[in-house]
Amino acid sequence: MADPLAAVFRRPFPEQVAAFRLRLGNLVPTARWDDIWQEAHDRAFMVAGATKADLLADLAGAVDKAISEGRSLEEFRRDFRATVEKHGWHGWTGEDTEAGQAWRTRVMYRTNARTTYAAGRYAQLTEGGFAYWIYRHGGSLEPREQHLGWDGLILEAGHLFWQTHYPPNGWGCSCYVTGARSIEGARRRGGDPAVELGDGWQRPDAKTGAPEGIDRGWAYGPGRSVAEEVTRMVAEKRAKLPQALGTALAIAASPGRAVTFEELLAEFETVLKASSPAEAERRIEELVARLPEVERPMARDILREAMKAIWH
Repeated sequence: MADPLAAVFRRPFPEQVAAFRLRLGNLVPTARWDDIWQEAHDRAFMVAGATKADLLADLAGAVDKAISEGRSLEEFRRDFRATVEKHGWHGWTGEDTEAGQAWRTRVMYRTNARTTYAAGRYAQLTEGGFAYWIYRHGGSLEPREQHLGWDGLILEAGHLFWQTHYPPNGWGCSCYVTGARSIEGARRRGGDPAVELGDGWQRPDAKTGAPEGIDRGWAYGPGRSVAEEVTRMVAEKRAKLPQALGTALAIAASPGRAVTFEELLAEFETVLKASSPAEAERRIEELVARLPEVERPMARDILREAMKAIWH
């Protein structure tokens, strides 16, 4: 059930693609994942253990296809296996077992997808001039206690918290940030004014060197260092398109739209509980009615497409 639904909502947006393409200009051979540190990842692509240029280039191409075309994890795995076989790459972590291979490809796929997603959203949030940013927990099955504690946190866009705690904040973290122009707007986006940072939120963990709740090497706010450049790349691409296409690209890039789809996905289980197609249609309309009018046709089509993928 999860795969077809995820495929419907796994839709790349211009800033995300631009954020990844920015990395492609600097393919860095590395032996370990931490050979590139924190914000350096915003401008470089690496795969731990991939030290040959042609191998790294093909791996980058596989990840680029996964992100820019919204490919599934299984589709990426097929491309990864083909690349490994083509170059005779051996000795990489996870190679020896099926479970290890599944783990390695999952980490590559999700880490690149989530960090470029975050980078694209950072560019949109700053360009959009949202006064408040809201931290939302991503619903992980094994949530980190600190991440749950930050869920609903509303802070001004310029707060120091976002420099180190803008998610993802570690391996497997699916938290995200949405923006609002007022406290009331932040409430509608899932913010809770009662959630507070508390004392010691910047205190580093002795084992990781990062603030508590953040994995080693993740306290940099993915995309923060390249937000202006990502915005410029998308604007230049938009300017070269015919006016109608440029306008459509701008609408598709709306941070409100993308986060709205995430929220709809989180609530989609209400539709799955429908006892009949007519009931499902009614619940879809209830979700769609909460969106701005200009966004409703596309959202309605996406939700209906999801239902078809699941029920047929």
